[in-house]
Amino acid sequence: MSRMKTTLLIAAATVVAAVASSPAPVRAVPDASQRVFELRTYHTPPGKMQALHARFRDHSITLLERHGMKMVGFWVPTDADKGSADTLVYIVAHQSREAAAASWKAFGADPEWVKVKAESEKDGPLTSKVDSVFMSPTDYSPMK
Repeated sequence: MSRMKTTLLIAAATVVAAVASSPAPVRAVPDASQRVFELRTYHTPPGKMQALHARFRDHSITLLERHGMKMVGFWVPTDADKGSADTLVYIVAHQSREAAAASWKAFGADPEWVKVKAESEKDGPLTSKVDSVFMSPTDYSPMK
């Protein structure tokens, strides 16, 4: 199983188990106005993981939340062959896909973020690859 599939399964299972709420009907095509979750996987160049953790811990979380994003949780794989040294996985809740797009656009243009990113990457980028998967809860999911 690929690293991305394993990471997606672990994160999705964790989210499902995290919070309970009432069930809603399953939708074959999610309603664009419904709450969605975004699974983000960051891969770092060698030696950059601690700097990425520091950037999230010290700056990014506050800035992301300022722009309407709700942090659900952050994880790192526990196995070396699954990326424990260079992979960060987190989940963000958004009011809708449209809200997600607006939040990411505003975040990317935020002068404080631009400064933090530039300062944290003065010795090179902290990510070599970023994967993003939008997810909507099933009718039997305890988290909506």
